[in-house]
Amino acid sequence: VRFNQEIPANARSLENVLIRRAKLPLMKIFSALDISASGLYAERTRMNVIANNLANANSTRTPEGGPFRRQLVVLQGVEATDPTQTENLGVTVKGVVDDPSAFPLLYNPGHPDANADGYVAMPNVNTVEEMVDMITALRAYEANITAIDANKTIVRRSLDIIRE
Repeated sequence: VRFNQEIPANARSLENVLIRRAKLPLMKIFSALDISASGLYAERTRMNVIANNLANANSTRTPEGGPFRRQLVVLQGVEATDPTQTENLGVTVKGVVDDPSAFPLLYNPGHPDANADGYVAMPNVNTVEEMVDMITALRAYEANITAIDANKTIVRRSLDIIRE
């Protein structure tokens, strides 16, 4: 239906809905993009921290002293309390914290960082766990990209409808 054509009576309610929706702020269209973008940032942060953990999986000495301590990303989701809320939704990175779990001890009396009993405190990084976390972060990143692509398609099709 072109805008200059007569609209049938049974479509008038649809016309009213479209007119009301057109009065909504343009920014509400982009709220889904903002939510997915926050997810992309959060997952990229997770992947960077995981990569750092893997790179330091054998570091027995740090500037702070002792072995490297595994790091974890703390994420906080923002829930909509009102169905019309479109701002500040998504996920935020609250910070990066150290994993408080104990360091595994490895018997290696010849190691420069060995204690008097010959044990070396190793980083509390489990490479298998880190790889599973990396795959999970990658899949979540891909899901957010898919959501962004779907939103772009919806916006593009909406603009095509308006142009007709």
